[in-house]
Amino acid sequence: MAMSAAMALIIVNDAMIKLVNENLSAAQTIAVRGLFATALVLAAVLASGQGHHLGKALELRTLGRAVLDVLGTFSYLFSLFNMPLAEATAINMAAPLIMVVLAVVFLREVVPWRRWLAVGVGFAGMLLIVRPGGASFNIWAGLCLAATVVNVLRDLYTRRIPSHVPSLIITVATASAVTLTACALTTVQGWQAMTGAQMSLLAGASVFLAVAYYLMIVAMRLGDASVVGGFRYSALPAAAVLGWVLWGQIPDPPALTGMVILVAAGLYLLQQERRAAGMG
Repeated sequence: MAMSAAMALIIVNDAMIKLVNENLSAAQTIAVRGLFATALVLAAVLASGQGHHLGKALELRTLGRAVLDVLGTFSYLFSLFNMPLAEATAINMAAPLIMVVLAVVFLREVVPWRRWLAVGVGFAGMLLIVRPGGASFNIWAGLCLAATVVNVLRDLYTRRIPSHVPSLIITVATASAVTLTACALTTVQGWQAMTGAQMSLLAGASVFLAVAYYLMIVAMRLGDASVVGGFRYSALPAAAVLGWVLWGQIPDPPALTGMVILVAAGLYLLQQERRAAGMG
């Protein structure tokens, strides 16, 4: 439930900031949203009586996760601002496939041939979405894929943070790191006056983002990764509908086929993980 809710909130947040970014620089869009989100999370920390834990936001592993989140967030958002919402979301859905590859590289896990086959099929589906060498492929699709890799590393790293660090404190560290980085980038991209509508959209997006941050951290810390991961796919239909309603973006048949293949391969992998763990 936590991951499903987080995915829905993130897609709405993505759509809102993509709308604002049509008239503002990427750095300013992320910075203003981040200021709202950080203030909101800090208020939640104080209201819950966890203010005395704020110093733990500076612990090495908490900061390490924040750095990974900065890299993943900026890579994804810069690509999102320059490509259709549904396609960016679909590329993010390759996370379970990438997790298998990283498990082999970093954890020396032995992966059965059926999982390798699912990974290969899933990446074939992703190629139908981005189509390297085709008119639809550009640097933004590649950047989006890189962001997905970094976000998988972030999620794996989340489990290495000691249990004495509250999830809200991890959320504060993440939101603050992204916001400070964006503010620094505005010195390069510039700052311009904002309308009330733009401020309202970013304020609303920050609420969705802050709650999503917290729910994702709770899901990854308390849930079984092989079960939780499957609920990420709830984001794809929502992204397709919002992309069509707001921008008239309808994925073409090859992209739609790739999305179906990618989701099917990911769900198969998650089911295999559950069976291996004796859960299904």
